[in-house]
Amino acid sequence: MTFGETSKTASVDIDRTVPTGWFDFVKLGVEHILTGYDHLLFLAALLATARGIWSVVRIVTAFTLAHSVTLSLGALGIVTVPERIIEPLIAATIVWVALENLLVAEPDRKRWIWSFGFGLVHGLGFASALGELGLKGMALVRGLVGFNLGVEIGQLLFVAVFLPALTWLTRGRGGQLTARVASLAVAMIGTYWFIKRILVG
Repeated sequence: MTFGETSKTASVDIDRTVPTGWFDFVKLGVEHILTGYDHLLFLAALLATARGIWSVVRIVTAFTLAHSVTLSLGALGIVTVPERIIEPLIAATIVWVALENLLVAEPDRKRWIWSFGFGLVHGLGFASALGELGLKGMALVRGLVGFNLGVEIGQLLFVAVFLPALTWLTRGRGGQLTARVASLAVAMIGTYWFIKRILVG
């Protein structure tokens, strides 16, 4: 499972021959979200046009609920989608949101809806990483709860750092231009990942 182009190593930090505790799964979830650069870039693109704290809450909550659902379904084996499909789709969600920032007059109005829909895709990516551990029974339950909690903690840490930085960067006359340049850069990176994952997959 490749969360970004450098995060794959995070999935092998735990020695699978040794039983892991609840805290280990929380830590693994935090590591995955903070080293999963495609997920972080997606969150950044989602929040780039957010207007006010209520908008941020709606976007983050929708994303959290959605990826929690598919993470659970995927980890339990109820829904299975090959990585060669999920990985390009994750990259495509980044491109879509970035382009919406550039082309839609008020992208914030329905952003929480896209956040939920695309969160379902990202959740399957998380499930793929957890599935690599081959957990069964109570270990799977413990892993699912701990990993999901870790993902949420990592996500909140990122938002806590990103939003103040975004506010500072978008102040003044050049604020709108900064957001557009950043969205264009995100779209280009997402397109590169999409093409690469299609070819490699």
